[in-house]
Amino acid sequence: MPPVLELRGITKAFPGVLANDHIDLTLEEGTVHALLGENGAGKSTLMNILYGLYTPDEGEIYIRDQRVEIDGPNKAISLGIGMVHQHFMLIPVFTVAENVMLGVESLRNGIFLDPSAAASRIGEISQMYGLRVNPNTYVKELPVGIQQRVEIIKLLYREADILILDEPTAVLTPQEVEEFFKIIRSLVDRGKSLIFITHKLNEVMEIADDITVLRGGRVAGVTKPSQTTQKELASMMVGREVVLQVDKQPAEPGDVVLQVENLEAVDDRGNAALRGVSFEVREGEVLGIAGVQGNGQTELVQALTGLRNILAGSVHIAGADLTNASPRKILQQGVAHVPEDRQQDGLVLSFPVSDNMVLNTYYKPPFARYGSLNQKQILAAADERAREYDVRTPSLSIPVSNLSGGNQQKVIVAREFSRPISLLIASQPTRGLDVGSIEYIHRRIIEKRDEGTAVLLVSSELEEVMSLSDRIAVMFEGEIVDILWADEVTREQVGLLMAGVKGD
Repeated sequence: MPPVLELRGITKAFPGVLANDHIDLTLEEGTVHALLGENGAGKSTLMNILYGLYTPDEGEIYIRDQRVEIDGPNKAISLGIGMVHQHFMLIPVFTVAENVMLGVESLRNGIFLDPSAAASRIGEISQMYGLRVNPNTYVKELPVGIQQRVEIIKLLYREADILILDEPTAVLTPQEVEEFFKIIRSLVDRGKSLIFITHKLNEVMEIADDITVLRGGRVAGVTKPSQTTQKELASMMVGREVVLQVDKQPAEPGDVVLQVENLEAVDDRGNAALRGVSFEVREGEVLGIAGVQGNGQTELVQALTGLRNILAGSVHIAGADLTNASPRKILQQGVAHVPEDRQQDGLVLSFPVSDNMVLNTYYKPPFARYGSLNQKQILAAADERAREYDVRTPSLSIPVSNLSGGNQQKVIVAREFSRPISLLIASQPTRGLDVGSIEYIHRRIIEKRDEGTAVLLVSSELEEVMSLSDRIAVMFEGEIVDILWADEVTREQVGLLMAGVKGD
């Protein structure tokens, strides 16, 4: 039986960048083919070519031994190819059914939209593949994991046989990942063929049948989970040996830097998000906040950094009462903030890389004099920080939006770490990053701890919390249910607390 898909010698260049350099990839029918690589390795470019968003400069695409030309997404869809992008393409104010039928509308009497027919078909697909979703619910009311199901249903509704999933678990909780893998297995069992773009090695080893690793736009290796290890895959991805475990010495905690007492706040809908939260973080330690996303972690970080109003309780940093203080006042107290959403809260995407390097100090000498920006000093500082923090950019003058996700995160880390700080608040610091960038940022966080900085780490990745933290505070439904020593607790114990199960 011929492969369901073959890419032969795919090459694509952009000004100054060879994104894909003669790449071959073979997808067998009814299998999951993982596409691994660092940010900027060429994964998304390759899949955008397959989906018709880019035209290759060289190379050929074959579907079941037939050469095809894909000049746009409509052509890809007609050939049975569907893609779930990392950032979902859904309209929040439409229902599930309206989103799914958009572009292939069901009509009654050839004139009127017929959402009920679409809803019926969605129900059949949901039952067949284990994609439980109510077709009449508005997308804006759905959690992220269910929105992803809607994206998959959109492809199945259009009878796609080849599904491209771009970083599908980047925004999912551990529990949602387990559910998602069940869905993948259901799709494969029914003959669908999947390309799974990711940077998470443990997920590749669990779900993939075949693996292609890209590095620098080229194929660095082709293998199977049974023939390799996570360490070997990481080395293939970055071209050197990678330390997957965080190397750190025991903490030597000092004085209390962050003191939080009985904090209360509401979420954007006015519902209680923080319910009497209390904890402290000391010099030279990492306190990790563990919890399933949506249990108050986002609101906690926003309250601590001046981005959300505190209804009750207090926040003291380095002895100063900063309850409901402005973000600038909090930063001036020696607080560094690596935000959960780097693009929304950490960067001004249209600004050049250099300006983003000084967003928290641009108004101070030497970057400002007599009310005017000193661009020469800004560029000099940005150049020094880019070299120190390994920010890979063709120019400091290009918009920061042009950088890969890993390099955008390094811009934030370089900016926040390049000044004296007493407290680091790092929220989801490695979300969506590749293994090389994760290793780098983990090392920088531990370096700050060892310099005496107090570190508050918030992450939905339990492995990250377990490996970086000295103490772990578990959040559930807006409360701290327990605070534990990281070297005295198991992953299973923390997982139970995350699910609200208390006691021994």
